[in-house]
Amino acid sequence: MSELSAIQFQDLSFRYGERQALQRVSFDVQAGELFSLLGPNGSGKTTLFRLLSTLIPPQQGNLLVFGNDVRSAAEAVRHDLGVVFQAPGLDGKLTAQENLQVQSVLYGLSKTKADARIKEVSDQLGIADRLHDQVDELSGGLRRRVELTKSLLHRPRLLIMDEPTTGLDPSARSDVWNYIGQLQQSTGMTVFMTTHLLEEADRADRIAILNEGELVALDQPESLRSALGGDVITIAAREPETLSRLLQDELSLEPQLVDGVIRISGQLDASLVSDIHQKYSQHIQQISVGKPSLEDVFITRTGHRFWGSSYNGA
Repeated sequence: MSELSAIQFQDLSFRYGERQALQRVSFDVQAGELFSLLGPNGSGKTTLFRLLSTLIPPQQGNLLVFGNDVRSAAEAVRHDLGVVFQAPGLDGKLTAQENLQVQSVLYGLSKTKADARIKEVSDQLGIADRLHDQVDELSGGLRRRVELTKSLLHRPRLLIMDEPTTGLDPSARSDVWNYIGQLQQSTGMTVFMTTHLLEEADRADRIAILNEGELVALDQPESLRSALGGDVITIAAREPETLSRLLQDELSLEPQLVDGVIRISGQLDASLVSDIHQKYSQHIQQISVGKPSLEDVFITRTGHRFWGSSYNGA
C-alpha cells in the first residue's frame, strides 16, 4: 500500500439480487485529502459508503482503510473511522452534551477524557454554548455540527460522511462545509464524503464521479473542467434534432444532443454564438455560453444530464 493511501477501493462490485449497484470500482483516497464521491441519486454512492463503514462486506474486490481489510480487520477499521450518516443519529430528547456523553461511553472513553474531548471538539465546531440545549430545539445546521462532534470524539484518522448537508438550507450547508474544511486543514485528518450536490463536490481536493455503479471520472475539480477545454454553448430549439443536423452539415460543428438540448463544447470562436443566432434564429428559443461545469463533465462522460439518469441503484 502507498504510504499516502487512506482508502483503497480495489475492483469492487456489488449486487442486490439482479441489480448491479457497483461495477468494478477502483480508486484510492490519499491521507489528508478532502475527497468527494459525487453522483446522482441511485449511482451507487450509498452502497460504497455502506461498504466503507463496514455495514456490509464486499462481495467482490477488496477495500482497505489504512492498510486494514474491511473483511478481516473490521474492528481496526472501525477504530479509525468517524462516521456521519445521512439519517440523523441524535436523540432529540437529550441535550447535545448528553448525546456526546453517550457516544464517549460507547467508545470507552473515561469521564475525564470524554469531558476534555467534548470541550475541545465543541469549541472547534462552534457549539460550546449550546451543549445544554435539547437537540430538538437546535436548528438543522447546529444538529449537524453536534453529529460531527460526536463522530470526532475518539480522534478518528478518517471522517466519512454520507450526504452530510441533506435537508439543510444553503446558509447552513455553507457553515457545515466551512467547519469541515477548517477541521481537515487544522488536523490533517482525511475526509471522505458522498454528495449529489455539484457545488459541494467542487470544494473537495479531488472528486470521483459515479454513474450507474461505475466510476466515470476521477481528478481535481478544476482539472476535470479544464479537460473539456474552452466554452460550452447550450441551445434550446423548437426542433433540436433538425437544428443539430444543420449545425453539423452547414457549420461543420459537432453538436451533442442531451435530453433535447443542443450542446457544443471546445475551443470555440468568439463570434460563433452570434453567427449561430443570426443564421438559425427561427429555430432557436434560447442560446447561452459559459465555462465548463462539473455537470458538463458528467454529460461528456455519460451522455446524459446529471439529474437525467433513470437508474435505480443504491
